[in-house]
Amino acid sequence: MDSPPVDSPATSSDLLVDIVERLEACGLEDDTYQLHDYVDVDALDQLVNASQADVEVQFTVEGVQLVVTPDNVDVLIDQRERSEPQ
Repeated sequence: MDSPPVDSPATSSDLLVDIVERLEACGLEDDTYQLHDYVDVDALDQLVNASQADVEVQFTVEGVQLVVTPDNVDVLIDQRERSEPQ
């Protein structure tokens, strides 16, 4: 059985921390949502890290659109800028 590459992210808890940090950077406090209502972090971690091909998973939490790859978690659109009065 193949083992994951040495340089792959350590655990799904690392992915969880990355997602929460990105959401907090967009102004979304962790006590305002239940992440498990939006995504199964363990399954997401297995999906992006087990694939031999390039994988990108997108999902939205409270209006913040995220993209997860084996290497990182990014925000696709900064929702704060779109919702600020002009």
